[in-house]
Formats: sequence, C-alpha cells, structure tokens
Amino acid sequence: MSYQVLARKWRPRNFSTLVGQEHVVRALNHALTEQRLHHAYLFTGTRGVGKTTIARILAKSLNCEAGITATPCGQCTACQEIDAGRFIDLLEVDAATNTRVDEMRQLLENATYAPTRGRFKVYVIDEVHMLSTSAFNAMLKTLEEPPEHVKFILATTDPQKIPVTVLSRCLQFNLKQMPVPAIAGHLAHILQMEGIPGEGGALNLIARSAGGSMRDALSLLDQAIAHGAGQVDEAQVRSMLGSVDQDHLFSILEALPAGDAGALLQVAANLALRGLSFAVALQELAALLTRIQIVQCVPEAGDDDDPDRERIQLLARALSAEFIQLAYQIVTVGRSELALAPDEHAGFVMTLLRLHAFRPRSVGEIVEAYRPAVTPPVRQAPPSAAPVAPPMQPVVTAPPAVVAAESAAEERPRPAAGQTMTGSAADWSALLAALPVSGLVRTLAANCELRELGEGHCLLRLPSEFSHLQMKPNPDKLQQALSDYLGRTIRLTIEAGVTAVETPAAAQGRQRQERQEQAEMAIRNDDFVREAEDLFAASVVEASIKPID
Repeated sequence: MSYQVLARKWRPRNFSTLVGQEHVVRALNHALTEQRLHHAYLFTGTRGVGKTTIARILAKSLNCEAGITATPCGQCTACQEIDAGRFIDLLEVDAATNTRVDEMRQLLENATYAPTRGRFKVYVIDEVHMLSTSAFNAMLKTLEEPPEHVKFILATTDPQKIPVTVLSRCLQFNLKQMPVPAIAGHLAHILQMEGIPGEGGALNLIARSAGGSMRDALSLLDQAIAHGAGQVDEAQVRSMLGSVDQDHLFSILEALPAGDAGALLQVAANLALRGLSFAVALQELAALLTRIQIVQCVPEAGDDDDPDRERIQLLARALSAEFIQLAYQIVTVGRSELALAPDEHAGFVMTLLRLHAFRPRSVGEIVEAYRPAVTPPVRQAPPSAAPVAPPMQPVVTAPPAVVAAESAAEERPRPAAGQTMTGSAADWSALLAALPVSGLVRTLAANCELRELGEGHCLLRLPSEFSHLQMKPNPDKLQQALSDYLGRTIRLTIEAGVTAVETPAAAQGRQRQERQEQAEMAIRNDDFVREAEDLFAASVVEASIKPID
C-alpha cells in the first residue's frame, strides 16, 4: 500500500476539525444553518492556511445528501466523492494554467447546464489572481448573476491583483496565518493518532519554521519523522532545520552582565563547529530579546508552559529595558551586515563584541574606573641645579565611599581563624573593599548585609528585590574570593530577608544622593547662574547637574 503524506491524510473533512480559522468557520456555519447562501465566495491568505480545504468542505455542505448543512455527514456518496476528488459537479480550476479568455468562456458556457449529481454545481478557481484581464472581464456578468444552481469559490494568495469589479461581487474572507501554539497542538494530535513519539520542543521548532502555514508544518513533520527514524525529538529537528540551540543564545546574554568576552567567542566557535547559520543565530537572538522585553514590560504576558520561562525572567531582571532595545538594534543591524563582513563568522563575532562593548556597566566596574592611577616616579634634579618643581600630574580621586571603605579595610584586621564576627555595616564595607571581585559579584556583595562570619562559614542577608543577583556563578565566585582572602575554606550562605543595617550599596547610593543635592544647591546659589537666569529668562536643567567627585 502506497504511503500517503500527512498533509493529505490529515486534511480536515469538516469545519469542526479545521484549525486556526475560527472567524471564517463561524460565519460559514451561521450562513449554512440559516440558508443565507451567497453565490460567490473569495478566500484570501498565504499558502497552506486552508483556502482549498474550506472550499471543499463548503462544497460538501452544499451538496450533502442529508441537505444543506454546516455539518456534512461524510458518509453519503456526494461527501465521499468530494473527499476523493471525483465529484462530477465540483470543478476545481487552476487559474495559473488556465489564464486565457477562451478557457474562461468555455467554463462559463458549461455553467448554464444543471448539475448532474449534486444540488449545486461548484466552481473552485484557485490562484484566481493569475487570470488575464480579458478573462476577468468575461466572467463579470456570470459572476454577478449566475444561475441558481451555480456557486463560485475563488481562492488567491494575492488579492491586490484582483480587479475591484470582481471583489465587489464576492463575499470575501481573509484567512490568517496560524499561530505557533495552534500548529504545535495540531502536530501533537497527529503524532498521538499515528502512534509516533514526539517532544514538545521539537514541535514548537517545526511550528515556528512553518511561518503560519499548516501544510508547511505537516511537510516538515513528515521530514522530521524520516530524519529521526520514526520519532521526533528536539535534537534531531534542530539538526534538520539548522536551528540554533537556545542554550547558546542564553549563554550570550548571560555573559554580557559579567563582561565575559571569552564566553561570547566560545559560543561563536561552537556554532561554527556545528556548521549552523550565523544569520539564523542572530535572527533567533533577536526573537529572544523580544521575549525578554515583553516580560519586562508586561510580566503577566509570559507563557507559564515555556521551558525557558525562568531564565527569561532572570535576564529580564538582570538587564535593563534600555539595553535590551540597544541589543535588539545591534543584533538586527549585525544580521543585515553579514553580507558585508569578510565572512559570516567574522561578522557574527563582531556583532557579539559590539554587544560586549555596549553592555551595561556594573557598579563594581564604575568604582574600579575611579581608582587612583599609578603615578610614575619623578626624576630627581642634580644637587647643583636649582630646584625644579615636578610636573603636575592629573589627580584621579575615588568616590568618598570607596576611600572610606579602603581606609577601613587597612585599619581593621582580618578575622582570625576560630573567631566569629557578627555583622556591621563598617565591617562588611571594609571586608568588601579588600576582596578581589568585580562586576555582578561585587554588586551582589554590596547589596548584602553581613550577619555572621565564623571559622568556616559566612552568613549574608540579601533583600528579596535583589534576588536575581544570586544567579550562577555569582555566589560561587564570592565564596571563593572570601576563602582566598581569609586563607581558609568558607561556606557562603545567602538568606533572603530585610536588612537591619545599611548595605554598602545603600551607603554609596545615599552618599551619591547627598553629593547630588549639594551640587544642585551650589548651582542654585551661584551668583553667575542667578544673573544668567534673570538676564536671559533661562532655567537650569536639573538633570544636567552632576557632582564633581
């Protein structure tokens, strides 16, 4: 027995099994139930969304031996012959190959004769926009006032090419592209009925690759079953489609807050090793950034069944909304510039490094930028010569919070082994200033309160609003830094709760706010500024006032 492809085997036979076109099915159901039948229907939409399928179901509804009904029986001779494609009163015409006016005239001449077997003679003209202008003109009169036993069903993927005189004579239905969940759900139903094992992630990949077309999705499912030797799993489907594993994309975005350029290059190398398309990788990365931005703007819009939901929420909290917008633009522009790059790998790497260059700077990196520069030694003048003043060196001063913390770190001894130290703001600020950590690790530590530091353990408390900072590997890096600095193995525990004392980050924020207020006060009290305001009727833009550290 010959094999029948899934797209033909599982073509819907009635309106109840049709997927994704509920608005069209509802209108046709009401029209058939109330016997309000139009003489010409026009179905528009992209490939594989159900235009021909609906036309055949409508033809069965009109010619079912049980009567005109929205639920054809499927058992009578008319229904079975229409399903088999041999019903004599259902004429399917391909307008792409019958474009001439003579062929249209011959078709319309036969329309005057009564149906042979059915109740109506149904003409299904597919890709009707391919007809010539003369052919359209020839059918206008018949299309406007056809015999009572004739129904026209036109289908097209390009309704803009159909003359308005034809459009005005038809009842038009616009079929929409099918959403990914609807396609994936239908594919899962087909696999269940076929007894073929399949993974949800693989079906989602096929549904996204189908571009809203159920026929394309069923063709890809046929290919996936053959590729996977009778089963549909995600790894095989990714290999077949050339899709990029989501883990690679998440690795890119998770490496940005930590400033890990090496991880970005490793992702590019892994994609090149697997022979995956860099253009597809950037396309998928842009789609992931879109999902993250949606969660940032509308948290309840996330899909609870999404397996990547938790990782998306973590990135939505770790990255600012402004950076997501910038990253999306970098990725889309980088994809369009791949053709201009020396090769696709180089273009992809430069796009990732551009994301790294414009990544959001953490508090730790900003503090590091204010550390005093090393001043080169000044050469001594000969004793006999007149003393010469050394050249002026640029002085870079650290913020007061950093200076105070470093001074406290020098004055306070490290807690000895066996000694348990309860937390205080000064103790933790001093210890943090001496730890060799930066980036998200320092941000995590700066937002914690030291509760207890003992022989082999350290207890920190982190407010719940900063819980996203605990994503791996930040706690592990902080634990290793404490162990290295104290000279013994430290087991770090971070508990959630309300802090009792001011954290280093809160102290820096308070001091920064105080400096900002002092700067604004100094500007307001400045005589020159007041004179300029009076003379030019000007006003100070407060957002432009920045304190000088």
